[in-house]
Amino acid sequence: MLAHAKQIAERRQKGLVLPLSIPPLTRMLHLITGPGSIRYAERRIAEIIYGHSEWLCVVNARAVTSLRNSECDVRGSHGRLILSCWGIGGSLAWRIIGWEWTSEKFLFEAERRFGAERVVLELIPRTPFENMTATITATRRDRCQRLAQLACELLYRATIERAGLSPGVRKGQPGRYARIVLRHQRERIAVTGSVVDSRTGGIDAFLSTSLIWFGRASEIARPPFIQKLWLVINEDFVEPLSERVALLRDDLRRVISLYSIDEAWQKLTIVEQPSLDDLWSVEPKHFRRPSRDWISESAERILAVAPDAIDVVRSRYGETLRYHGLAFARVRRVMNKENVWFGIEGARRRLLCESREAEWEKLLSDLIEHRRDEPIDQHHTLYKAAPEAWLESLLRRDITRLDPGLRLAPLYAQFRPSHEPRPRPIDLLALRHDGRLAVIELKVSEDREHVLQGADYWRRIALHHRYGHIRRADLFPDAEIEDEPPLVYLVAPLLRFHRAFKSLARAISPAIEMYRFDINEDWRKGVRAMRRSRANG
Repeated sequence: MLAHAKQIAERRQKGLVLPLSIPPLTRMLHLITGPGSIRYAERRIAEIIYGHSEWLCVVNARAVTSLRNSECDVRGSHGRLILSCWGIGGSLAWRIIGWEWTSEKFLFEAERRFGAERVVLELIPRTPFENMTATITATRRDRCQRLAQLACELLYRATIERAGLSPGVRKGQPGRYARIVLRHQRERIAVTGSVVDSRTGGIDAFLSTSLIWFGRASEIARPPFIQKLWLVINEDFVEPLSERVALLRDDLRRVISLYSIDEAWQKLTIVEQPSLDDLWSVEPKHFRRPSRDWISESAERILAVAPDAIDVVRSRYGETLRYHGLAFARVRRVMNKENVWFGIEGARRRLLCESREAEWEKLLSDLIEHRRDEPIDQHHTLYKAAPEAWLESLLRRDITRLDPGLRLAPLYAQFRPSHEPRPRPIDLLALRHDGRLAVIELKVSEDREHVLQGADYWRRIALHHRYGHIRRADLFPDAEIEDEPPLVYLVAPLLRFHRAFKSLARAISPAIEMYRFDINEDWRKGVRAMRRSRANG
């Protein structure tokens, strides 16, 4: 072993050894020691490899490649066992020293280049998509049946009329939510809950789909009609769901009951629902004041390249520069020195320096060519990326195109009223000339969460406004902010509102003044408000 390490060190000094080399494994169930072991290993490994259609090949726990069984070949040759794999940078052949099969994966100790390069190869069988979908469907159906049984046990002599899953995103895929109808005496009760691990960001989607389903099921149901809706949620997400239910109109809240389910799916617990007035009882903490309004020298130089297209979004850690809403550069101060990193989302960000000037110029030229209102190719990634941010950047330059009653400045984009990581930023926060705050939520495609997102943003701003945080933070200097609650502007192109927008908007309490703004479909050429109407009046 020491002699082998010394040889490797000498060859590395001469540049003959790749940095991929690692020490050999200390344990192997099967070592290749002679002709008998070679023949057995060849037959056994080939049998297992061709028993699975697809494999994941992992090299030294780092490089991962997807392979079909036809792209793998194992054979004995000249007293050696050779494993060939296509797709790992082409075709590579490895000499197998030892191997192990654990019913979950293959583990190989292999070498090539006469022992100069030694690696650990892992071949992990991939489950076919059809089998994986069937397993997921069965699991979710089992949870749906379990939820139906738990709900039925809460009512004396209740029966399960039907229990199924919501439609999936694509045809043939299982849905995320249980759809259950219970029969109890002379009434029906609709029960719904998530059968997958819930996320906080999915609360709006869950409540929106539940309200849509409840409304449609009530319309088509025969007597006795569906009169109640039970919402079942994981214990960790009871609070955000309760806050959103409190924003619904009173007659709808009276037929809704909230239940929490434990992690073991063994018990349902009734949750007390807060009213809209209850939301104001606790003062919010950690109000987040907006960042400084000055611009760094590096950001000013970049802005000068295309001042009509580039804007700056500030944060506590620096500045983000966007070209028509698409982030492409970030300015951060490190050790009292301004550094610029560039690159669009999904690509590796690089530090701007002299050696990368050509890459920087190439990125700017691509943005100018493709991210404009009349591009050469409308299917180009730079044109299609971040459309809502593009719309936001246009309104930041002239918010009066949406509503002449709004003040041009100050206008806050991607505003976070608190330091908590959970809440998403508000698209735009503005002030009207009459002193009313306006929460603006933008969409450019159909989104069923549009209404509830706007209502939740209203709650957050109204709470801070009620306790005087916005006034003390001096967000709008030289302007008087009225004590009235804020307005909600829901903005989308004329044909891009969700088909259930009206029913969801009518579910919101009339105490929340919510307005729908239809803008022109070709908004990239300039935003025009085509129609304005009260959404939940």
